[in-house]
Amino acid sequence: MAFEAKLSVVPIDRSKSEELNKILPIEIGMFGGSGNYDSDVIENPIEVKVFTPYGAPSDNFILGTVKGRSFAFLARHARGHTIAPHMINYRANIWGMKALGVKRIISPAACGSLQPKKIKLGEFVIADQLFDRTFGVRKDTFFETGTIAHLPFGEPFCPELRKVAVDTAEEIGYKVHGNGTYVCINGPRFSTAAESMFYHNQGWDVIGMTAYPEAALAREAGICFVNISMPTDYDVHGEEHVTHAMVLKTMSENVERVRKLTFKMISNIPKDASCDCQTAMKNGLF
Repeated sequence: MAFEAKLSVVPIDRSKSEELNKILPIEIGMFGGSGNYDSDVIENPIEVKVFTPYGAPSDNFILGTVKGRSFAFLARHARGHTIAPHMINYRANIWGMKALGVKRIISPAACGSLQPKKIKLGEFVIADQLFDRTFGVRKDTFFETGTIAHLPFGEPFCPELRKVAVDTAEEIGYKVHGNGTYVCINGPRFSTAAESMFYHNQGWDVIGMTAYPEAALAREAGICFVNISMPTDYDVHGEEHVTHAMVLKTMSENVERVRKLTFKMISNIPKDASCDCQTAMKNGLF
């Protein structure tokens, strides 16, 4: 483990302090993305405020159990979608998950399809590669001063969780693409036609605004991380260019499918990890 994150947490309802202590540490976490803020499937939910050295996370965490597994939910953009992707405090969000004890993170997100002939709206893409186009403006490491660390990141998404996601989607009967490259742009603007055509011509698959630095920070923290992408638009390849209203409309039409896939995954995640994500930083420190 590269570092320890000391937990400083307060339940919003102080009468639930004893219940909180019983479910800690939390095993599995999930970031709710665009249009996906519903945590109603969590049994005996406890809303908590988590304090981090990096400031406030996007929202309060909702803790509880799902299918017998301890679980933490955080609305990435805050409930009500009030935080733009380039303004998200990614370090606080991941630190909060780490401090709660989370070992696995499921990260569903809306995205655009860069290959409309292959990847249709409402299908799922479980990316295996990531191309960062956030231009270094986002804080993407916990090792800014003091200890020097170089993150091994050739395989940015957890292979074990990716397999769980693909197998679960196929079990349900959803159309799923078992690999692909996710291009992460800084936002909040969408791509120009020239930018989108460049990504398309590279053969990359989906485009979004949140997978980086989430994936990198999770790896530094020793947390398995999987991105569940669901295309809501064709970027600029369609007859009409992507708009935020278009994204939310498509997401609202498919949000139940996203919830079904992500929450069904939980019971399929092995108790013990067989991947290297949680020990990736073992030889990365100087």
